[in-house]
Amino acid sequence: MYGVADIAERDTLVALAREANTPGWWHQYGDVLPDWFQVYVGLEESAALIRLYEVQFVPGLLQTADYARAVVALGQPGAPDEEIERRVSLRMARQELLAKAGAPRLWAVVDEAALRRPIGGREVMRSQLERLIEATREPNITLQVMPFSAGGHAAEGGAFTIMRFPEVDLPDVVYLEQLTSALYLDKRDDVETYTEVMERLSVESESPEHTLEILSGMLEEVT
Repeated sequence: MYGVADIAERDTLVALAREANTPGWWHQYGDVLPDWFQVYVGLEESAALIRLYEVQFVPGLLQTADYARAVVALGQPGAPDEEIERRVSLRMARQELLAKAGAPRLWAVVDEAALRRPIGGREVMRSQLERLIEATREPNITLQVMPFSAGGHAAEGGAFTIMRFPEVDLPDVVYLEQLTSALYLDKRDDVETYTEVMERLSVESESPEHTLEILSGMLEEVT
């Protein structure tokens, strides 16, 4: 119908069409995954670079199961244990993205407040800090701490994520999460503004090397 005579090229296009019609793995969590976040998980899976700033919690892609469980319980008060475990399972499944072949690069700037906030208690925070220290040694992960000593900084609007994709014709997407919804920005002016803020955060934050020292010091404090 489309005039593609080359068998190999035709087979490739057919395979792409079939893959496009295959539901993503995250659809199995539809009972605990709102529509507005399904979009994010799909974009996250396709991204080549994920840059984010977090002020309240450790980024979801770097959380331990126990830390995630404590965070989910805070956000879903009164939820049954089964639902909480489903949400934790979803978060852990998302993290597999960072270990697969062709994994995206994750560049995270985390406010010191997120690391000082004792989510889940000392044992949970100790394990979480150990996980972050491990993450600093992974080649596709860059982690920086925005210290209290920096004072005010560029991200006055709060947490955000920028995703870049391998396809050159696809624009970057800025993700802003709210309590019951999310915003996805892809207009050039919006993306450029957030990209400039992220660049300033990266400069103003502690270097990855000093970040490791800070995390190690925090670990000693809770040990």
